[in-house]
Amino acid sequence: MRKANVVRNTSETQIDLSLEILSQNEAGSFTGTTNVGFMDHMLCALCVHGHLKIDLKMSGDLEVDDHHSIEDLGIVFGQAFAQAVGSKSAINRFGCSFVPMDDSLSRCVIDISGRPYLVYSALYDYQMIGELGSAMIREFFYAFAMNAGVTLHIENFYGENDHHKAESIFKAFARALSDASCLRDGNILSTKGTLG
Repeated sequence: MRKANVVRNTSETQIDLSLEILSQNEAGSFTGTTNVGFMDHMLCALCVHGHLKIDLKMSGDLEVDDHHSIEDLGIVFGQAFAQAVGSKSAINRFGCSFVPMDDSLSRCVIDISGRPYLVYSALYDYQMIGELGSAMIREFFYAFAMNAGVTLHIENFYGENDHHKAESIFKAFARALSDASCLRDGNILSTKGTLG
């Protein structure tokens, strides 16, 4: 069982996140709330398409804005993923997915390498998607990559609707993450014999 629980309490946010990485024939699920409606929608998509089970208890200083909540969520999710994936000795390591959503097309490529890096390319027409600042999508993925120890390349090629752009990104990320973390037989996939 690849599970982890991470708790983070600061003066800005209080987060308790439980994560389980499921097999690709198991249905993922998200319970709880970020108190940011559109982010909850993205986490539901992430869990379903990424075969993840996330239970989240969270509060944050949303009276300021959504920055602290979304960034800290990325930190906690990244830490939980790193713990749940373990030594990385029996995983596919790499994942790549293209996902369309109506007018939008996005790609995500992942290397669970132990070396954190983010390349992110997406343009939005509006500052807000529902209650989520569109700039916070990059911050979420940056926080995840740095804390999970993954190399993450995300690109939205085109789209007319910001909701569709964001959702195609999250679904591409979910599918790539699931493929990269999938268990395999054999030695660790590295010429060095180790990842990190």
